[in-house]
Amino acid sequence: MSWNCILERVAETKSTNADLLERWRAGELIDPVARIAQNQTAGKGRAGRSWLANPEDSLCFSLAYPFQRSPAGLSGLSLLVGLAVLEGIANALDIEKSALYAQGLRLKWPNDLLLNNAKLGGILIEGGQAKAGEPTWMIIGVGINLRNAIAIQSSLTTETSFNIASLDQLLPNSTHLPDTEFLWLKLIESFEHHLPTFDQKGFAVYGDQWMEWDAFKETEVCISGTGQAPVFGIAKGVDSSGALLLKQETQTVVIHAGDVSLRARS
Repeated sequence: MSWNCILERVAETKSTNADLLERWRAGELIDPVARIAQNQTAGKGRAGRSWLANPEDSLCFSLAYPFQRSPAGLSGLSLLVGLAVLEGIANALDIEKSALYAQGLRLKWPNDLLLNNAKLGGILIEGGQAKAGEPTWMIIGVGINLRNAIAIQSSLTTETSFNIASLDQLLPNSTHLPDTEFLWLKLIESFEHHLPTFDQKGFAVYGDQWMEWDAFKETEVCISGTGQAPVFGIAKGVDSSGALLLKQETQTVVIHAGDVSLRARS
């Protein structure tokens, strides 16, 4: 499929993901659409959680993309999106990815960006296939903290188990971030490069690259989910489908992305 992405900019909306999901369900999507909002009043995270961000200090957008693969063939998509976001950040800041790595930028399975173990951004993917044989429309939501990490942290209304990071922490004090529009377009450009390749070849070709950025490799972790007993083990990267490999004393457990939470075991 040739890339013909429609760019939409709005001052305020409840959720760019919800906007594009509604249009997909109504059969209104034809070409890829990227929609950015200066302010999301009901931004979403995984498992129905709220995505909280100060409008002036964050970049929040969604991209609706029609994959030719079936939904079952899209495992690992959130991991690929994380890699694409890393590349977009590197290009926008004009910093080599190796330098970003040296500063502590990492990916957390299955859908977070971390900077020195603090949350820099998150990814939310929704969508599906209306009928067999039709494209699989996935709505890819991305939220990145741009600046004022301390203010964002203090604005959270509930206690969290993680700290907040912001993109400006990757730059010297005297250097300002590029404007939000430029950052957004660099991220879209990165998606343009990687999504068609993923659609053709799947996640397997990206597995080794993702594991280079794995924030928890060889770390003892706890996997928990709603209504499920915690699972403990040592994170050993991911398999060819993007599932997490968890080494236990007598076996290696395969954890598929879903409503689960990963954290270092305390």
